[in-house]
Amino acid sequence: MSATSHPQNRALRWSTLATALLLAGCASVSPDGLRGDVQAALQGRTAGADGALLPSPDPAAQQAADAAINGWLAQPLTEEAAVRTALLRNPGLQARLARLGVQDAERVQALTLPNPVLALGRLTNPHEREIERSIGFGLIELVTLPWRSRWQGSLREQDTLAAAADAARLANDARRAWLRAVAAQELLTTQERMHEAAEVGAELARRMARVGHWSRLQQAREQAVLADARTRLAQARLAAANAREALALTLGLWGAGAEAIVLPGRLADLPAAPVPAEGLEQRALRERLDVRAARLGLDRVADQQGFARVGPLFGEIGIGYQRNTTTGRTGAAAGHAEVQRGWALELPLPLWDAGGASGARASALVRENAALLQQTALQARAEVRMRWRGYRTAWELAQAQEQQVVPLRRLIRDETLLRYNGMLASVWELLAEARQSTQAVAEAIEARRDFWLAETDLQFALAVGSPGSAATVAAAPSTASPSSSSSAATAGAGH
Repeated sequence: MSATSHPQNRALRWSTLATALLLAGCASVSPDGLRGDVQAALQGRTAGADGALLPSPDPAAQQAADAAINGWLAQPLTEEAAVRTALLRNPGLQARLARLGVQDAERVQALTLPNPVLALGRLTNPHEREIERSIGFGLIELVTLPWRSRWQGSLREQDTLAAAADAARLANDARRAWLRAVAAQELLTTQERMHEAAEVGAELARRMARVGHWSRLQQAREQAVLADARTRLAQARLAAANAREALALTLGLWGAGAEAIVLPGRLADLPAAPVPAEGLEQRALRERLDVRAARLGLDRVADQQGFARVGPLFGEIGIGYQRNTTTGRTGAAAGHAEVQRGWALELPLPLWDAGGASGARASALVRENAALLQQTALQARAEVRMRWRGYRTAWELAQAQEQQVVPLRRLIRDETLLRYNGMLASVWELLAEARQSTQAVAEAIEARRDFWLAETDLQFALAVGSPGSAATVAAAPSTASPSSSSSAATAGAGH
């Protein structure tokens, strides 16, 4: 039986070795630095700018991106154009994508087999000379290559999700910056109208006080109103300038590009009805990138658990080939050479380290990642509920401000104007109502801005991660290092 099975076993061993070597040779760095994978994971998570492209290292693609950005800046900057510009121009995102390429290269390097070790020796005595030659390599690295390749693939997917989350966060920030900038500009226009009305009132009060028709107290009240309007106008100008600067920073624009930004006159109207809460939690668990990353981390450490238990025991297994030549130096054996060939196997003996600590570590890592996945899922559910309540409340407040408060203020102003025309109301009452009406419009602008900001945070919480967290995916799970001696452990330590 042994005579017939021996050739088959030999063929199996050589085929296994050839497969491992083929896998080692197939591991290569992604040509685009995994940007295509990030682009795919980013679909539907670009704050309304569907199909937004990521920056490309290709010069032709960069020229096309510059031309597109110049076209967007030649007209009032829309919300979608702001997001697309940020994804193409923001240097922070470009650095993040470059870092992803570094991680991909490190992954490929971790899968590369260690170089074989060549040892030479020359030993002599008065009777003979011995030349020793041996070449050896770590066997465990070769045998575990298919598993390590799968684990590195999981790490690559997790890194891709982290980069996609950062890109989605940038898109979210660009949309928020655009909303704030447009609202600040709209508020500035409103404050300018209020200041003009206050100036008219103060000037009229000054003239009436000069001819004796008004007391100093009444004049002082109008001057106080003017001073308050000036303060509000200065604050509005500062807020508009800072919001515009923050928008240019998020978009990655400076100099002429930043100065070329022309903002539209107003924010978009409110939707007719808010998004219902049904099914949002399930959608978040299905689509959020941090939940997907946590699930990947748990699957990987669970897959590594078995190897982590036995890896330290056999992590230093080495196999080598020796060829020794012994040549006689004296007597009849002078010049006669005898060659010895054979294989050598290095096998560590588990005398002091039986793998108990490694097994405990692997089990703890599985428990840790399972708890992190549960925590991430709970956090996703809670955040969706909180963000939806904020979104719904912001919609109700903005709706009430636009549909009730502003129309009432306009009605009061119009009725006061009629009474003024009939000499039943003073010009001061008319000016006061005009200021109140303008203030109601300003509060409606702020309410509409807050609603769109809440809607942006809700969409981010549904599809990406925590709106207020800076590292949505990267900080989610910890990864296991199955063996301190394996390259997979080296790669996992970086995450």
